[in-house]
Amino acid sequence: MSQDTRSQQFDRIKSAPGFIAALDQSGGSTPKALKLYGVDETEYSGDGEMFDLIHQMRSRIMTSSAFNGDRVLGAILFEMTMDRDVEGTPAADYLWNTCGVVPFLKVDKGLADPENDTRILKPMPDLDALLERAVEKNIFGTKMRSVIDGANDAGIAAVVDQQFDIGIQILGHGLIPMIEPEVTISIADKAEAEQILHDHILRRLNTLSDDQNVMLKLTLPEVSNLYADLADHPRVLRVVALSGGYAMDEANARLSKNRDMIASFSRALTEKLNAKQSDNEFDIALNGAIESIYRASIAN
Repeated sequence: MSQDTRSQQFDRIKSAPGFIAALDQSGGSTPKALKLYGVDETEYSGDGEMFDLIHQMRSRIMTSSAFNGDRVLGAILFEMTMDRDVEGTPAADYLWNTCGVVPFLKVDKGLADPENDTRILKPMPDLDALLERAVEKNIFGTKMRSVIDGANDAGIAAVVDQQFDIGIQILGHGLIPMIEPEVTISIADKAEAEQILHDHILRRLNTLSDDQNVMLKLTLPEVSNLYADLADHPRVLRVVALSGGYAMDEANARLSKNRDMIASFSRALTEKLNAKQSDNEFDIALNGAIESIYRASIAN
């Protein structure tokens, strides 16, 4: 990737209106994603067919007339999607050159066993090799998801420290890390967990050097604008919100109450799409979802 292209992408992610589409369902979540898309497990056999079908779904989204850089700033890809083509072009190049959408890559390998009401990332011994491939394939940034299931200070500190430590490793490859410590939306002490998370993120942001910039991907908070000061932090390129299981209408309503926070939705983006829809029906449904998410992302 040329320095000029990277600079364009950096500026776009930092300040352009829009949101980031999460198209990065992994092996564990793919059967559920396909079922929501109207493809039952009886319609495919084995991982190969399953991943072919999810790639068809993602390709259908990316090639839709509704999906372009006017409202979609970036898209997060699963590793297997990065390695595949869309209409004969490598996926990341198709996103940027055809759609004007900045490509990101999901790099984590899933979650470790629960400890201290949290689940940190599994070890990633091959991360450097994956990051080298990502650079070769013109990926702009990465994302990795941990989970917080309770307001446990020690657990949340461990999640944040691991995310930032790996983020610094990612920065060393010239990529922008998207730090994603997801707070489970159903826990009783969600607000308390989010305040602890806020404080630990701020602690680590204040240790970054002037040339180290990160993005934050956070659960929509119980207290509106809880993360607004993090969005203002000089080391934060952008704060994006995950839908976390909220339906699109509720996710949009919550998002619109948070200043300087844009969407990075997965399920909420695709919940009205179906494999059995005609191309016109699909485009109409996707356009409606994109427009509503875009409006919520620029509302505040």
